[in-house]
Amino acid sequence: METKPQAFKVPRSEILSRGLGLRCPNCGEGKLFADQSYFAMAPACSHCQMRWDKDEGAFLGSVTLNYGVTVFGIVLPWIVIAVSQELSVSTIVAVAMVLAIGVPLLLYRWSKGAWFACYYLILPHHLPANWSQKPELDRPPDE
Repeated sequence: METKPQAFKVPRSEILSRGLGLRCPNCGEGKLFADQSYFAMAPACSHCQMRWDKDEGAFLGSVTLNYGVTVFGIVLPWIVIAVSQELSVSTIVAVAMVLAIGVPLLLYRWSKGAWFACYYLILPHHLPANWSQKPELDRPPDE
């Protein structure tokens, strides 16, 4: 007898919107970041208590995402355009430095939320809300 795969309680479309909205990917109620700070993340969801940092290096993907967008999406195109317009080297370097420092700061929160979305889009069964009635079958090893 063939069994049908169980539908997830939190579908991928919801995971994506929660991640980009800087909300808890599990319940959608809690915020990823503390209210009083641009950079400080809450240690866990205030609603469902899901922890954000499951292990060391959990946010390496968000750093890589932020770096990639900054370098290949902003700074490198700026340098190519500036060189083709024959701007002075000092102008090119000055603007590139401002972009290289400013863009990662502006994208910091977004990159964390986008990383959650990427992670749980690939592994939606790691969300506690998506665990089946037989948790030993699909819980991640750290839970």
